[in-house]
Amino acid sequence: MIAHGTVHKYGDNVDTDVIIPARYLNTANHKELASHCMEDIDKEFTSKVKVGDVMVGGANFGCGSSREHAPIAIKESGISVVIAETFARIFYRNAINIGLAILECPEASAKIQAGDDVEVDFDTGIITNHTKNEQYKAQPFPPFIQEIIAKGGLLASISEG
Repeated sequence: MIAHGTVHKYGDNVDTDVIIPARYLNTANHKELASHCMEDIDKEFTSKVKVGDVMVGGANFGCGSSREHAPIAIKESGISVVIAETFARIFYRNAINIGLAILECPEASAKIQAGDDVEVDFDTGIITNHTKNEQYKAQPFPPFIQEIIAKGGLLASISEG
């Protein structure tokens, strides 16, 4: 599986309240959540993001509450993969559970900039920055987790058998 898109870049400690502000948690509608994704730190995100784009963060991405709304908002906004130096553990698990691809790669997190054209090969973990003509290596997920993500999340993967 390959992801390819333009980068939206954020720093360290991007918490779930920034990803989807608590004032919008009264809905379970995924499109409504996505329409407010990142608005407190990037008011233009929802107007700039395109299906397939890539989000890059720093250390401890997704810290804060354990709500699944944050990875749902990111995925529904069109982001194909989130790359970060590190992820908060509960966000990491929630992302896999809802089928949002994520990769930890400190080098990519440090070197990739907003607006770069990036491609990710999930089978190999190779992240290619076409803008800078660089490659970075992340640890790819094992096939069973790749299958969960490809099928749209944990529940979708087990309901298919």
